[in-house]
Amino acid sequence: MFQFAKAPTYLLLSALLSTSLPAIANNASSLPDIGTTAASTLTIDKEIEYGEMYMRIMRASRPIINDPVLSEYIQDLGHKLVANADGVKTPFDFFLIKNYEINAFALFGGNIGVHSGLFLHAKTESELASVIAHEIAHVTQRHLARTLEDQAKKNPATMAAMLGSLLLVIAAPEAGIAALHATTAISIQGMLNHTRSNEKEADRIGISTLAKAGFNPQAMPHFFERLAEQYRYTTKLPPMLLSHPLPESRITDSRLRANNYSVVRLPPSEHYLLAKSRMVARYVGFSQTSALNWFNTELKKAPANQHKELNYGKSLVYIDKGQYAKAQQLLLPLLTAEPNNLFYIDAATDLNLYKKQYDKAITRLENALQYQPESSVLQLNLANALLEAKRYQKSINILTRYSYQQPNDINGWALLAQNYAKQNKRDGELAVMGELAALQAQWGLAISNYTQAAQRAKLGSLDQARYDARLDQLRLQQAKFEALRSSF
Repeated sequence: MFQFAKAPTYLLLSALLSTSLPAIANNASSLPDIGTTAASTLTIDKEIEYGEMYMRIMRASRPIINDPVLSEYIQDLGHKLVANADGVKTPFDFFLIKNYEINAFALFGGNIGVHSGLFLHAKTESELASVIAHEIAHVTQRHLARTLEDQAKKNPATMAAMLGSLLLVIAAPEAGIAALHATTAISIQGMLNHTRSNEKEADRIGISTLAKAGFNPQAMPHFFERLAEQYRYTTKLPPMLLSHPLPESRITDSRLRANNYSVVRLPPSEHYLLAKSRMVARYVGFSQTSALNWFNTELKKAPANQHKELNYGKSLVYIDKGQYAKAQQLLLPLLTAEPNNLFYIDAATDLNLYKKQYDKAITRLENALQYQPESSVLQLNLANALLEAKRYQKSINILTRYSYQQPNDINGWALLAQNYAKQNKRDGELAVMGELAALQAQWGLAISNYTQAAQRAKLGSLDQARYDARLDQLRLQQAKFEALRSSF
């Protein structure tokens, strides 16, 4: 529904952060928890600051998927795992990247990215959860900070150099690669050894988290085995396997670890299958024709109790193709059976809006919000429906509250800007565009927009005072951001 993605791909970031799936060496039992030893180099607060900085750059340079339905799904899944993880010292945020490769990675401060391509290869929610649990372990054990501390002991300039190179890799991959080679005095073998140690620890802790959260701990070795078989005879490996090869010893070790826990046999997760269908329909690089062929092929193979999720995916493709009658034929039975399902409500809302059935969409969303008042999907859909119905002030009221509660969600700000533009409230539109610019570290543009908003507002008004106050905050944020960058 809401698209702000750019399309470059990257390999070095995930390899450099050492957060692909674990590379498990032999004799890897009884690893100690040493995740706090990096405190002498980077405090938790400093890691969070770096994470916020990197995320602003990430929003400006990476193809982040700003899809409310999928974002709510991956946040729910991630935080279910975090609730069962040990040693959590930072907040966590989970986001999706439109990238067809199999990969996931963790940044400073609990920011974890998952590639859309991973959904095509993970057969179950437990397999997807195993990847995310591994990344959570990298954060709780502070592996990136520990790597920097280890290298800083050898060369005091290394930490600043690596932090700067990480920033460059996020913003401009080619420049980051050059900077990394030029500024780090780290032998390749030494870096690999440290990475393997971190991976073993993250794998052990990740499997424990997976089991405590109620997922199948066997999912990780199952995923390894399938990847190894799939890419056994190919010369073009996915980023996960390029940065961390998958020898038989690694698969065996993960299987032995998982065998320490009871086997959990879970029914297929409806929400995971729906999220996967939404990914296939819109975010894994398939053409509309290829997506329909994929769904039709899967429908022939899948058991009958998984047909509804596949038909949901087909309905999305038909919506995107403008074939609304076909979409409705598939979607109506699903929504009738599960009227509070957010995936179905979102798709039905799109259909209503395309048909200009605004009141029908608004009534459905308002009813659903009575049962799920905190849902980002419902709030954003309702605000969008009100916008399409030209009920701007009510939409603005919802979005103002939403953006206060979710200040890092681009969707809320983007819809708010559209509302102000429709009403020719140029000062409000400029202010909101300033917020969008700040989320992407475009400080000059953010300050310029707010300056213009303040100039357009009525002299002495509350709006003018609010814009001036926000200008002061933005200048402080810019100074803090630049101070962090200049420390590299």
